[in-house]
Amino acid sequence: MTVPSHPWASVIIPIKDERDNLVPLTEQLIKALESCDESRSAPFEILFIDDGSTDGSSDVLDRLAADYPRVRVFHFDRNYGQSSAFDAGFKHSAGDLVITIDGDLQNDPTDIGTLLPHVKTFDLVCGWRTNRHDSLVRTLSSRIANAVRSAVTGDRVHDTGCSLKIFRRAVVDKLQLFNGMHRFFPALALMHGFTVTEVPVRHYPRAHGLSKYGVGNRLFKSLYDLIAVRWMQTRVLRYTFRDK
Repeated sequence: MTVPSHPWASVIIPIKDERDNLVPLTEQLIKALESCDESRSAPFEILFIDDGSTDGSSDVLDRLAADYPRVRVFHFDRNYGQSSAFDAGFKHSAGDLVITIDGDLQNDPTDIGTLLPHVKTFDLVCGWRTNRHDSLVRTLSSRIANAVRSAVTGDRVHDTGCSLKIFRRAVVDKLQLFNGMHRFFPALALMHGFTVTEVPVRHYPRAHGLSKYGVGNRLFKSLYDLIAVRWMQTRVLRYTFRDK
């Protein structure tokens, strides 16, 4: 398949056992992206990173890639986690803008149009699920983790767990990811001198499949990773050259 040489946007979607969501998600994404003004003058691409799915998602993704020229699929040989999936997507994408979204259909692809105008002012635009439709345990664990993370890193972002984000290319080119670092995209962007904002977006209950995250891997792991991020903030290299 011929890959667009310079798409205006690359949409990156980590997938782990989301078989029943893949077809409607792809159709909604294509419709939402085609409605954007940018699509009138440049192509876009959609990159699915299959993170070791075992429910038949891999076959569905291959069929989608065959049916839609703008869809590209990369299959991991086993499950590596979201940070690895995002990293692989960043490195294989070509868009001037990089859009991330979950594969569970809890985000609304039309909200990409809500975030886009803010990219003119900010380097990273984050979705903010102001009206969550998750279980009480999942919602509370996220709120606690977000509050602690924001207090320690100073990123002032309410909902870093919302995967709907738009990055300028310069941001993803600068990020060096490790396991768990996808939870800290705003802090890492700010650490390198980029600008960040968040915009309210819609959130829907999960219709198909099961959540891959709970208290153990949402709260405790993120707090553990927070120590590493805080250390990175105190050691990051940031320098510029003076004019001659």
